[in-house]
Amino acid sequence: MDQGFGSDSVPPAGSIDKSKVLDVKPMRCLMPVFPSPNGMSSVSTPQPSPFVCVPPSGPFPPGVSPFYPFLAPNGSGRSGENQESFGFGTPISPVPLNSFRTPTANGDTGPRRPGRPRATNVLAAEDDGVSDSQNQSDQFGSGYSVHVNDVEDTSTGKKRGRPRKTRMSHPANSHVEVDVDPILNQLLASFKLVDVDQVKKADGDKELVGRILLAFDVFRRRLTQIDEKRGETPGSARRPDLKAANLLMTRGARTNQTKRIGNVPGIEVGDIFFFRMELCLVGLHAPSMAGIDYMSVRLTGDEEPIAVSIVASGGYDDEGDDGDVLIYTGQGGVQRRDGQMFDQKLERGNLALEKSMHRGNEVRVIRGVIDVTNPRGKIYMYDGLYRIQESWAEKSKLGDCSIFRYKLLRVPGQPEAFTLWKSIQQWRDGTATRVGVILPDLTSGAESQPVCLVNDVDDEKGPAYFTYIPSLKYSKPYMKPNPSMGCQCVGGCQPGGSTCPCIQKNGGFLPFSSLGVLVSYKTLIHDCGSACSCPPNCRNRMSQAGPKARVEVFKTKNRGWGLRSWDPIRGGGFICEYAGEVVEESRVGELGNDGDDDYIFDATRMYEPLEPVRDYNDVSKKVPYPLVISAKKGGNVARFMNHSCSPNVFWQLVVRENNNETYYYIAFFAIRHIPPMQELTFDYGMVPPDKADRRRKKCLCGSLNCRGYFY
Repeated sequence: MDQGFGSDSVPPAGSIDKSKVLDVKPMRCLMPVFPSPNGMSSVSTPQPSPFVCVPPSGPFPPGVSPFYPFLAPNGSGRSGENQESFGFGTPISPVPLNSFRTPTANGDTGPRRPGRPRATNVLAAEDDGVSDSQNQSDQFGSGYSVHVNDVEDTSTGKKRGRPRKTRMSHPANSHVEVDVDPILNQLLASFKLVDVDQVKKADGDKELVGRILLAFDVFRRRLTQIDEKRGETPGSARRPDLKAANLLMTRGARTNQTKRIGNVPGIEVGDIFFFRMELCLVGLHAPSMAGIDYMSVRLTGDEEPIAVSIVASGGYDDEGDDGDVLIYTGQGGVQRRDGQMFDQKLERGNLALEKSMHRGNEVRVIRGVIDVTNPRGKIYMYDGLYRIQESWAEKSKLGDCSIFRYKLLRVPGQPEAFTLWKSIQQWRDGTATRVGVILPDLTSGAESQPVCLVNDVDDEKGPAYFTYIPSLKYSKPYMKPNPSMGCQCVGGCQPGGSTCPCIQKNGGFLPFSSLGVLVSYKTLIHDCGSACSCPPNCRNRMSQAGPKARVEVFKTKNRGWGLRSWDPIRGGGFICEYAGEVVEESRVGELGNDGDDDYIFDATRMYEPLEPVRDYNDVSKKVPYPLVISAKKGGNVARFMNHSCSPNVFWQLVVRENNNETYYYIAFFAIRHIPPMQELTFDYGMVPPDKADRRRKKCLCGSLNCRGYFY
């Protein structure tokens, strides 16, 4: 309050001015109140009272239902503590446990793990049952009004309550709210996720998994952009990943809800995820925090749990450096505030792992590795199927409690995943030699990172000679009728900068996140130009510093030379620009007739629109720009990117202005998360009908949507 009364200052009776409006702040947390049945009282008085205080864990008097969903009884009469135990064919409903965390009397949010501090990572959810403390106290943040009342109850499968509008309010001093419902509705419609078939929800496929993951990533990035414009700083309590995933699950945009042993439809060994909630959305690992996912099976009349998947990402002292062996530490163990430790118990996930060892069933393993571009985050990689060979109990490293350890061996015959990551790290460190290297750096130092030339297929020594140039060459720029003023952001353009002309040209938002990920999918992006005062590392210059990932040019088996990355690439991550020489559109036909169009980028071609990822508020011109680039004599790594009818890379037109001169560039970004060593491809586009005399080439992309040819 502006005029509050302290404990030492008690106003005299009748001296309070009741005409004034006091600034009363709301309570931060409301404890649940449980209705009492007739005749019961919450105090030891003979008179009935309308309410009774019941502990959240019970026991519950007749007529009183459990409040917390994970304490609700299931059909077998067991409490929700074991709600992760499902039978075959039972749909799962992954809901973050911290969404329904039970408050305790002392305000603590739960026990700690042995020797493990509370997490402080606010960019990626933790795996072994502990999330960041800010997220535990306020999952959705103060500025969002996010209601998940229609999330399915994991014990009954029924909806709780009705869906309500989802709004994002600006700070109290702005009194502005942003309704994200239209954004979500547009995304769901574009990705065809409005009414997902119940069969597909239970058992998905690669196409549906891809749509759901892309919808989540686009929506999460949009929420991040809105947060930043409101003045939220990276590392705050806001979690756009949790908000986006919960709202998508609320609308039924999820798949593979049926728990199963073995691989999950639509997910391949080596696929990567940057958020734990992505695993939940596609059914790879249901718990949003717990490291062990399990289900119940009935064998000889009694049900017993068996493990279906585990996440190993450093929460415990797991060991698995050789790639095919993982020593996994069980879950549980409590460290109280007084420092006293308790042994892990053979129950729940630990018991499921023990039962799986005796049954010999396969267990999915998801490994978490450090994201080198964001040390506070992790990358979750599906490493395939393992079997548990043995288990034992031992003392923890601190020697204060007993823990369970499980040795898992990778099932032979699966594609490389974690072992490939280890090999790449050894190439970087120089402890292992990359096989088939022709040139250690194709760029001769022109890029900030070397680009090696590799051929481990045949005896060809390299592509035809060309001059490596890192950027686009103009003979003359496009002219503007009115001069363009550069920004004066000496320290770099910042989100929400109302006075920055570059931000205003981009619709009031910075098109890139703090990690360099493209957020705004517009027909045209305005980069800062040479007349701007911002430094080279400005967020609005992300496409000007060359490739961020370590890429290599390699010989393919049937498509000539190609391009791939040693590093994982986030969806929306910048890859490179298309360098070469800008040529007049009239010369394109001449190049084609001479058979020299193998290294031509033509922006006037017709391209399949990436409708789901475009910005619906984009007011840029929806017409092709007459930008044609030839990289035959000189270019960069982009000239080696092959065509695919189902690409993982798309191009984006970028403009940089300097006074009355305009320069257009082509920048490439990842459509979705791209694992290491996966070939980078984009759609070369179709020739307009009036230029159909251009020679066709047979397409060998091998995708399910292959058109059979390209130009």
